[in-house]
Amino acid sequence: MVPAIALRLRQHLTLTPQVQQALRLLQMSALEFAQEMEQAITANPFLEENPDAPPTLPGPKSGDGPAEDVVLPQESSGGGAAPEREQDEWGGASEAQPSLQEHLREQLRMSRVGDRDRALAEMVIDSLDDDGYFKASFEELAALLPKEHNVLPEEFAAALKLVQSLDPAGVGARSLDECLRLQLENLPADTPSRSVALAMTNHLSLLGNREWARLQHALDCSEQALHAARTLIRSLDPRPGHRFGANEARYVIPDVIVRKSRERWVALINPASLPRLRLNRTYADAVGGRNGANQSLSRHLQEARWLLRSIEQRFATIQRVADAIVARQRGFFEYGEVAMKPLTLKLIAGELGLHESTVCRVTNSKYMATPRGLFEFKHFFSRRLATENGGAASATAVRAVMKELIAAEDPRSPLSDAELARLLAQQGLRVARRTITKYRALMRMPSVDVRRADARSV
Repeated sequence: MVPAIALRLRQHLTLTPQVQQALRLLQMSALEFAQEMEQAITANPFLEENPDAPPTLPGPKSGDGPAEDVVLPQESSGGGAAPEREQDEWGGASEAQPSLQEHLREQLRMSRVGDRDRALAEMVIDSLDDDGYFKASFEELAALLPKEHNVLPEEFAAALKLVQSLDPAGVGARSLDECLRLQLENLPADTPSRSVALAMTNHLSLLGNREWARLQHALDCSEQALHAARTLIRSLDPRPGHRFGANEARYVIPDVIVRKSRERWVALINPASLPRLRLNRTYADAVGGRNGANQSLSRHLQEARWLLRSIEQRFATIQRVADAIVARQRGFFEYGEVAMKPLTLKLIAGELGLHESTVCRVTNSKYMATPRGLFEFKHFFSRRLATENGGAASATAVRAVMKELIAAEDPRSPLSDAELARLLAQQGLRVARRTITKYRALMRMPSVDVRRADARSV
């Protein structure tokens, strides 16, 4: 073969730096966007703060309302440097406590296991709930992996044992009795009443119902040993993962404020999320009027103009998506979650003529302040569930009805998941029992057995 040079004509899509910048700004949260604007003012000499813009950052009090005047990016007519920026109260950036998953992965990295076992153990770690329990099944984890990896569900049993050997003791348990048993086994063998407490984990129902005589007979121990074992079990932590990631409350700046005006629900951009910067007109005219201007200054001027256009495009897109969400979910603002309609990103994208990925970027880490509370944009998107009359209901509305049914149940005879499915069917909502179980777990509501045990202990 002889090397040769040939010309070929082809078409392909290319993201220009301006488009990349616009997409990056669109995906940022309000706090990330504010930090980006701080860095832009520091790095670009053609950007300055707008002294006419009032400070609109909200304080920690929930009753503080936003300013009424919206300050948009604009160009200044005067020159000179901006006055020194007053220090804003951001609440301080304290170091966040590591989450349970981070704490376990750190220990896993120091353990001498193979790459395959470490990967399976990390999947188990990612499946743990906030309390440190493993509620998934090995078959569900194996189904997440491609078939070419040839991972059998039985292989996750060894990975779970590895996770259960990590700190804190009891993490990775599949039930309360297993959690307590793991913590007891982690204690020294000479711990008083350890053996009796281990046997007591097999009779937690008797312990919960305070049937001391039957419990003492089942354990075949003295009354003093029974009391000591109960004291030991009380010292254990039934939720070993609960203390991780318990960060202090962090305030967010809502991007959009929804309020009712003249019997209509409208969405307004929160002035507190708008940047307070503008183009320094004096510097821009000085560089623009010189033919032999420094290339570095010209590049900074062009970047400043690109940034201002990207900012305008960001807030215009957020406004359009927020208006579409409010128009679709008017029932939610009037009546609550029971009136939430099914909504998808594809539907909003088709209505606004945007790409679905653009709508996804808008809904990422964006918040909407409403009279019913502060919600993330993604809260208003819910899958569609069919009803008996051929209509549709959202999964959020189904969960709201479930919450009302559980709140109104008889504590002495709580509703099972099958009974909840039957009651929902009477209201025209066809939901499978396993879906009810999944929704109840998402709402962190205990099972019928736990609710019945709690009612008996009261």
